[in-house]
Formats: sequence, C-alpha cells, structure tokens
Amino acid sequence: MSSEAGQGLEAAAALPPRPAGETAASRPTRPPEAQSPARAAGGTLSLLGSELLTLFRRRRTWAMLGALALIPILIAVATRIAGGSSPGRGPAFLDQVTGNGLFVGVTAMTVAIPLFLPLTIGVVAGDSIAGEASHGTLRYLLIAPAGRIRLLVVKYAAAAAFCAAATLTVVIVGTLIGWALFPVGPVTLLSGATVSVGEGLLRLLAVAAYVTVSLLGMSAIGLFLSTLTTVPVGAMAATAILAVVSQIMDALPQLEALHPWLFTHHWLGFGDLLREPIVWDSFADNALLQGGYIVVFGALAVGRFLTKDVLS
Repeated sequence: MSSEAGQGLEAAAALPPRPAGETAASRPTRPPEAQSPARAAGGTLSLLGSELLTLFRRRRTWAMLGALALIPILIAVATRIAGGSSPGRGPAFLDQVTGNGLFVGVTAMTVAIPLFLPLTIGVVAGDSIAGEASHGTLRYLLIAPAGRIRLLVVKYAAAAAFCAAATLTVVIVGTLIGWALFPVGPVTLLSGATVSVGEGLLRLLAVAAYVTVSLLGMSAIGLFLSTLTTVPVGAMAATAILAVVSQIMDALPQLEALHPWLFTHHWLGFGDLLREPIVWDSFADNALLQGGYIVVFGALAVGRFLTKDVLS
C-alpha cells in the first residue's frame, strides 16, 4: 500500500461515522458565507455593485433624476423672468434668490421634499423586491446564492444611494443654475450672520445630507411593502401615499402627540443648518427617528422575506 493511500485511509477513519441512509450528496454543507467571511464580503460588494449598475442604467432612474433637476431650473428661470417675490410669498427662501443664486438649491429642496422626492424614492424602494418578483428574477438571485438577508441589505443600500443621488441632483443643479442666472456672493444665514461662498456651499452639502437621512426611514418602509406583493406599482403607490398621509397628520394640531413619531416630522428641519452657529439638534433627532424606522421596518422586511415563497 502506498503512503498516499495510507494517509487517505487514516483521514477517512478520523471522520465521524455517517448516519444510516445518508449519502454524500445528501450530507449538509456549510454555506459559502460560513466557509469564507472574506469571500462573503466580496460577494456582497459585487452584488451591490451589480445592483447599483442596474439601477443607474435604467432610463426610468435618469428620467426621475431629470424631473428633479427641472425643479431648480424652473424656479430660477421663472424668478429671472418675472422677478423676485416679497418675503412670505411662495416657498421658503424664494425671496432670497435674486440677491444670491445659492438660494436656488435650498428653495428647490423645500419644493421637492413634500411630494417629488417621496414619489421618486417610493418608486425605487417599492420596486426593489416586488419588481424582481414580477419579472421572475427573484428566484434566480437567491439561487446565486445571494442569501435573502444579504439581498435585502443590498436592495436597501441601493435605495439609500438613490436618496443621496436625488438630493444631490436638486442641490447641485440648483447651485449651477443659480450661479448662471443670479449674482453669487457671501451668504446671509437665518441668524443674520454672513459666511463666505465656500462655507455656503458646504452648508448646501449639509442640507443635502440632512434630506438624504430624512428619506432613509421612508426607504425602509418601501422595502418592507415591496416584500408583501409581486405588483411593484402597488408598493410604489403605497409608499408615496404613506409619505403624504404622514405629512397631513403632522400638520394637524389635534394629532400633536403623534408628531414626534412621524417619519416626516423633521423633513424641513434643515433650516437649523443655515444658522450661526449650526444647531445640530434637529439633525440628531432626525437621524435617531429615521434609525428607528430602519430598525423596525427592516426587521419586518426580514421576517416577511425569510418566509416568502419565491417559487410561486
């Protein structure tokens, strides 16, 4: 007997006995994630990259971003043609546009938050799982194997990336069109202090970050609703409607006790970032509230998706 054969017999003898009736094909194996954490992390990043590439290759995605870009363009062009408005008329900060073009982006953000941003976020989040199910590709994603929880995390991360892209589109296009059509100079903040153009631009980026965080809770709600149906339009519409209903409830003084718990409650609180010094309380409260919605509806999405029949 050769030494290689002897070593093979010794290794086989060291293995635990096979239960009766078990074959080599039926013996359970560890999933790839358990075998190699590094490979699992690499697979997650690869899946996320593929998801982002798919999302931002869609014409629908660019059509929605283009629609959001039209908001600051229309505000700037209309103000340039018709002139500025008096204080108290129109959206917040509109009366500041003619004096400083940097306020176009902030004004556009106040216009986009109540309806336009929720609509686009609702489309992306509501389509995340339901869209795959309706096209029959969900089962193949799970066979990959992507893993159900990993797939949910990737889908949510892609929706969060779109939130950032949407808010940056409004701010960047607003800044560019405002710079082109109006004078740009030191920014007078809500507290009366004046900061340089460079710091004003940083404040605009902070506003975009604030609004992005504001939309993360809604994205989690949309992801959960997307696991409940195979009809993407239903999940999209339900997500957008919930955002509108939440804002209506937030405007009713009779429901004041519920206001701090509504995911839209802090959506317009970014004005605190335009003060000197910056008041971070609204940002922290908003982040904490959105984090709570992410945890609750993320857990609901996981619970639903783990028991979802993807073969039906």
